Amino acid sequence: MPDISIRSTDILVIGCGAAGMSAAAAAAVSGASVIVADDRMVPGGILPQCVHKGFGLARYNAEITGPEYAEREYLNLCGSSAVYMPGCRVLSLSADRTALISSEQGLLKLGFYECILATGCTERSLWSLPVSGTRPEGIYTAGEAQELIELGGYDIGSRIFILGSGDIGQIMARRFVQLGKTVIGMAELRDRLGGMKRNQDECIKAYDIPVMLNSTVTEVHGFPHLTGVTLHHFDSGTDESIECDTLISALGLDPDRSLAEGLMTADSYPDWLHFCGNADFVHEIADSASAQGEKLGKSLAERVMQNGKEV
Repeated sequence: MPDISIRSTDILVIGCGAAGMSAAAAAAVSGASVIVADDRMVPGGILPQCVHKGFGLARYNAEITGPEYAEREYLNLCGSSAVYMPGCRVLSLSADRTALISSEQGLLKLGFYECILATGCTERSLWSLPVSGTRPEGIYTAGEAQELIELGGYDIGSRIFILGSGDIGQIMARRFVQLGKTVIGMAELRDRLGGMKRNQDECIKAYDIPVMLNSTVTEVHGFPHLTGVTLHHFDSGTDESIECDTLISALGLDPDRSLAEGLMTADSYPDWLHFCGNADFVHEIADSASAQGEKLGKSLAERVMQNGKEV
């Protein structure tokens, strides 16, 4: 059995995105000892891959990119006494207020008084729908495509079809056109576009992206690589074959609370476990997640001070 080192802190923050960084910084500035554990090596969550502008208007009174926003939040974190632990995956949380953490240095058992889950969201993939056909290459969620392009530098296709009209789907439609790709169209199950009006105007209308409302993909074709999809139109009851080499799903997000599984009793979570940012609910903008994190961090630090420090 591997050796397990043991540490303790007042507040454990899991996730170093917008909400996690602001929560950790606020709690530390307010006097609590704080550890931030994140399985990525670079802080910011998904912010580093969001190279478009549209961040920071509410929080910094400036329109900046995702990486710029992450840098400002990280500077705030570094200006506090919070301890940032990159490349550390929290394997489990236990009812005795301990976390088991895996890192390059080995296993760590960390005791805490309060825990903030700022783990963001998971994307709903195409395979969450009743879609038939083959299982070819060339199918990505919008977030996966964004990460591959912006952080990995990969070229993932030339003729793109997008299923779902959430904000990230609209942003990626614009990005594909900027990269010289052909966006064949965007299908939306509802009778209206999703997402914020700003993205509708700046991504869909400004770049003349074809939109098929009341429609969804029912079948995929091709193997080993995608060659096309079948699109069903609910208003007419007809099917349409669309040739494409890349299918992007932008079907929505679900708060990632997987670490909290097994901790709920009597329809409630322990009073030491708190959800923040997109792990609580899906925020339209990062500024909102940061504001929530800052408020929560301050309030938990006050609670720690009132009830005694470090378990």
